[in-house]
Amino acid sequence: MVTVQSTVDTGHEDMIHDAQMDFYGTRLATCSSDRLVKIFDVKDGTQTLAAELRGHEGPVWQVAWAHPRFGNILASCSYDRRVIIWQEGGGQWSKIYEYTNHDSSVNSVAWAPHEQGLILACGSSDGAISVLTYTHTNYQWEAEKINNAHTIGCNSVSWCQTTSGGKRFVSGGCDSLVKVWKEGDDGHWTEEAKLEAHSDWVRDTAWAASLGPSRQMIASCSQDRRVVIWTCKDGGAWVPKVLHTFEDVVWHVSWSVSGNILAVSGGDNKVSLWKETLDEQWVCISDVQKGAGAQG
Repeated sequence: MVTVQSTVDTGHEDMIHDAQMDFYGTRLATCSSDRLVKIFDVKDGTQTLAAELRGHEGPVWQVAWAHPRFGNILASCSYDRRVIIWQEGGGQWSKIYEYTNHDSSVNSVAWAPHEQGLILACGSSDGAISVLTYTHTNYQWEAEKINNAHTIGCNSVSWCQTTSGGKRFVSGGCDSLVKVWKEGDDGHWTEEAKLEAHSDWVRDTAWAASLGPSRQMIASCSQDRRVVIWTCKDGGAWVPKVLHTFEDVVWHVSWSVSGNILAVSGGDNKVSLWKETLDEQWVCISDVQKGAGAQG
């Protein structure tokens, strides 16, 4: 059963595109078409505006918190073709790095597992994916750009949470494809797998937390109204299974920390939770209308 615990009046003057809690669940970052990123302190069910981050010149699509071992660091991406990395120091937020090497809107940002260092993947409408890495040898950000990762554009990036197989992430694009990328021994990124099951733009991808070393799962959702679960066992091929065909476009998929419950949201204004049974079938365990209490 799912209930709405609280609502936040952000004070944004336009549509909110993303909202992310930090690692400890004590801070909330939001971003909007009003070009602002806002940070709220969350305590005892109340939210207090802690900072307004100004620097983007267009709608801000997504925000992502780095792991707290690196301090209070937040990444944001925008229609203005830029990625900005912000850091808090002495109670003040400041811009510590700005990446401007994309030719179109940057739609998605995601941090790698903290064990792999301070690494950010960025997907853009120019079809390229950039991987930004902070190097402690010269205390600078280095960027590698994967050109033509997705024709027409990349909408989503999500990291593999298992570090044993090296650095890997998944992306989804306007070419209806889901792709898995791996860092080679030479430090450069190459396409490891091209996954075909969708018939329209892939809007979001999410790599599940490890279900054991021999099993990996990725969820993808699309404008074709479908959510697909991709499973890879013992390093074999990725096998697709359609979770469900919804009544409208599916915008987002998100895994629970344990990796066994998937949240799905889309144009039908609902959030549904799905869980895998022991015989590897998927069942809907909750279906909530946004802004309402629990239903079903």
